[in-house]
Amino acid sequence: MDFIWLFEWLEASFIADAAKAYGGVYVVVQTAHLMGLAMLGGMVIVADLRLLGVLMTGFPISTVVRNAQRGFNVAIVVLVLSGIFLAGAVSMKLYYNEMFLAKMIGLGVGILFVYLIRAPLLAREADELSPWLCRLMGTASLVLWFTVAASGRWIGFS
Repeated sequence: MDFIWLFEWLEASFIADAAKAYGGVYVVVQTAHLMGLAMLGGMVIVADLRLLGVLMTGFPISTVVRNAQRGFNVAIVVLVLSGIFLAGAVSMKLYYNEMFLAKMIGLGVGILFVYLIRAPLLAREADELSPWLCRLMGTASLVLWFTVAASGRWIGFS
């Protein structure tokens, strides 16, 4: 399925006009995007390192992951909204950038992993789960989110 129509629409939208015309607004939104990235990264690292048994071992896994999930939810909303605005300024360039596609696929898989795999597994008492399952979830999540971050960073170089 070809999504060029979506990028063309975004390129011609008010969002793109605002992103291109108001440099100060663009910088503020970019700052919010970077803060959202830091928040998401922090929440992922805290939750996954607890799953791996490296960090906050004095607290139950379910408590740490549940509290990190709240910050993760906020970060996702900030990232999506600010990302749409930022993409408006260069939407056609992003359409032809393979690393942007890799980032978006990774982001989608990461969100699905968090909400459809990790959350249901940890809905029951996580301390009753096999330590190997917890370590596997933590490792898979770290690898997945590192891939999203690396491909997002590589967008500027490709």
